[in-house]
Amino acid sequence: MVEQTAMVTGATGFVAAQLIRELLHQGNRVRGSVRSTLKELDWLRALRGAERLALFDADLSKDGSFDAACEGVSCVMHTASPYILTVKDPQKDLVDPAVQGTLNVLRAAKKSKTVKRVVLTSSMAAITDEPDRRIKLTEEHWNTRSSLKRNPYYLSKTLAERAAWEFMQNEKPGFSLVVINPFMVIGPSLGPTINTSNQILLDMLTGKYPAIMDLAWGMVDVRDVALAHVLAMMTPRAKGRYICANTTIHMRDVVKLLRDNGYGEGYKLPKHSLANPFGNALAKAMSFFQPSGVGSYLRTHVGRLPVFDNGKIKRELGLTFRPLDKSILDAVADLKKWGHLPSVEPKASPS
Repeated sequence: MVEQTAMVTGATGFVAAQLIRELLHQGNRVRGSVRSTLKELDWLRALRGAERLALFDADLSKDGSFDAACEGVSCVMHTASPYILTVKDPQKDLVDPAVQGTLNVLRAAKKSKTVKRVVLTSSMAAITDEPDRRIKLTEEHWNTRSSLKRNPYYLSKTLAERAAWEFMQNEKPGFSLVVINPFMVIGPSLGPTINTSNQILLDMLTGKYPAIMDLAWGMVDVRDVALAHVLAMMTPRAKGRYICANTTIHMRDVVKLLRDNGYGEGYKLPKHSLANPFGNALAKAMSFFQPSGVGSYLRTHVGRLPVFDNGKIKRELGLTFRPLDKSILDAVADLKKWGHLPSVEPKASPS
């Protein structure tokens, strides 16, 4: 493999950190942008091969903020974007940083003159915000229903990706654009913070879900998402969008998997099922008493089964997904490692 220099935005993020790890593992030089290099980043600098990692201060909202980090690199990987379901001001807190940040990174890549490819981390949120089992989602689908009131995070990802494609059409820069569209990203974290998707697993184990709901997710391991980005950088014929998701799993099956693997006694996994028409109606009624983002998500996802075609990423990038059961169990073990999920001592047998 020929060594390349890649720049990764949002270097401390869940996906970005694994991406940096994979790039270093394959012998590349890496530049990572962070909001402040003065913060505690020892865990990032401790990665194997980190002597080939340089960190730069950058801010999504500031014009020219990424210019220095992009200078002289061959590939830019833009992963940074706010991921919050409920915010006070969706335009200011979600849409503006997602769209303007993407454009700022693309402008910096164009200025550098050395960038040959930009790999953008988008989301299945840019493909749909209300899955329908009758429709098999492909890279041709676009989310057209989200708004500032309805799933604003989904809106931010959609508008950011559209802005990127419009930039390519209007500016005609000297680099190509490849987009990775992951579904719900789970797995081990290289840093101490907990990402939104792993938080769902934690909530199942700690009693935040009083019952099994009729929710299903397309899941994918963060390590597979990271590798997908690297393959998108290395594969000359890579083009367009790529759905990056392993398979769909229902909440009942996640709960069973966890219970069957030692997370039953001592944890608070839901036991009773509301995955039925009555439960769906109840969940949607109660969603209006939840924070706005959570409520909007429940109303558009309860009772709906995501169906998607991940054939393109397998065919064109050669990506092979690791077993989803292992990804889920690795994620939970990692939650314990970082102290997010308390360890439960087995009860002593009566003498």
